[in-house]
Amino acid sequence: MASRLSAITHGVNTRAPPFMPHSPHTLDDLKAALLDIQHLRDTAALLSWDQETVMPAGGGQARAAQLATLQTLAHDKLVSPELEHLLLHHIDPTTGLATHHAAGLDDASKALLRETWRDVTRARKLPSDFVTRLGHTCSLAQQAWVEARRQDDFVQFLPHLRRIVDLKFEEIDYMGYTDSPYDALLDGYEPGSTVAQLGPLFAELRDGLIPLLDHVRACSSPPDTRMLCLSYDQGQQLEFGKLVLRTMGYDFDRGRLDLSAHPFTTAFHPTDVRLTTRVFETDLLSCLFSCIHEGGHGLYEQGLPCELYGTPLGQPLSLGMHESQSRLWENNVGRSKAFWVYFFPLLQQHFPVQLGAVSLDDFYAALNTVRPSLIRVEADEVTYNLHIMARFDIERAIVERHVPVEDLPTLWRETMRDYLGIVPDRDAEGVLQDVHWSLGAFGYFPTYTLGNLYASLFDRQARQDLPTLDMDIQRGHLLSLRSWLNQHVHQHGRRYSSAELLHRITGHPLSVEPFLSYIRTKIGEIYGFSCLPGFPLNTLRE
Repeated sequence: MASRLSAITHGVNTRAPPFMPHSPHTLDDLKAALLDIQHLRDTAALLSWDQETVMPAGGGQARAAQLATLQTLAHDKLVSPELEHLLLHHIDPTTGLATHHAAGLDDASKALLRETWRDVTRARKLPSDFVTRLGHTCSLAQQAWVEARRQDDFVQFLPHLRRIVDLKFEEIDYMGYTDSPYDALLDGYEPGSTVAQLGPLFAELRDGLIPLLDHVRACSSPPDTRMLCLSYDQGQQLEFGKLVLRTMGYDFDRGRLDLSAHPFTTAFHPTDVRLTTRVFETDLLSCLFSCIHEGGHGLYEQGLPCELYGTPLGQPLSLGMHESQSRLWENNVGRSKAFWVYFFPLLQQHFPVQLGAVSLDDFYAALNTVRPSLIRVEADEVTYNLHIMARFDIERAIVERHVPVEDLPTLWRETMRDYLGIVPDRDAEGVLQDVHWSLGAFGYFPTYTLGNLYASLFDRQARQDLPTLDMDIQRGHLLSLRSWLNQHVHQHGRRYSSAELLHRITGHPLSVEPFLSYIRTKIGEIYGFSCLPGFPLNTLRE
């Protein structure tokens, strides 16, 4: 999970010049004003990181007030007359496009103006009082969620969730929408995306995944996964996770790895990026793949241009694009045979008793086992997107006022049964498993599936551009891929829309075909679908 709020600069002017309403303004004046806003956001992000990692339990009330104050200050600066004046020197407010005063600016500068205007336009719809109330409520709710999940007690979390949902209804009214109220929330995470666009895309993906899952269930000899559930020293798990991160190119001089209840990434500057993971003694994959996943987020943050920090061109494009980086590293790379040709002998050195007699092929098959499970972050590549679609349906039911909040546990169980054929016995493994709602992040979940689809497009293109990529990965040389992503994705920030960036890199629009082709081929080879009547292997290689 990526958390993009952001905090530190080095060697730059940290104060905006005083407002002078009749003076000529340059783009540097606007950048300086934006820098102040970014500092406030990043200070809030630092307090949020502290809250989820090392803050003492008794600090919750004070921390909620501190966060609300900082978030409100940042919001007020963004919607201030001073910033509007700076923008209107360059932007036509009726179109959001550059005026004749900006005629001499390059395309990147015009994109900076466009995206800043988008941010200001959205922020101006939200009153400061609302921003304060939302920030304070979510900070308290996040702490309540941690305890409610620990105690498996949805009723304990319910009052907090009611308040958040009511605030989301209020936010939707402020933001406005054309078709579904869910669009007003979704646009904050994946600009331009709508229910009308995602509904058919997700339906096509679901129609491709369900038959694949059915054939997996029909296999009589699934991979043996018992070696993944033995006792593994937690300190050694963390050390191996750090080894993988270093090999990926994650810079520990500009980042760190800590523990939290729910793995996440936050960044305060490309020189200060924080990852978290969680470790379980009898679950080898949880820590390992959360490290790789969050490492993908971290590489995106470390790859952003420092000189554009504080501006939209120094920020990630969208949550879906952010997720594409983590899912590409976690799945297309981290669950590939080539990756484990290099890393499995090193893992055996860390755990010789548990893995010394295990073959590479057996380990590779085990970590790619398809089995419907209750926990989204530990789901396999086939069922993961079904988890997301289930949450998409649940969120829409709440946001479109079809279901009251009190009925969420029941709705969750029914939706999981429909999508995955399994039902949680405990709310801690059901409606309470994700942190997102406690943070007010309704509309966030669809970006995970979009990230998977983007990742498959990028993976296909990277392998065309880097013909030796598989051999590089087998030798543990992962920096060629990191450099490719730096060049094609990270350095652009928000200069292009997601659709524009996809087309620039791959020449193709968003579709489900690359992902379905990738997953069918991979799972078909592991499970030997050529032996199943009516499911010849060539149908997996479309």
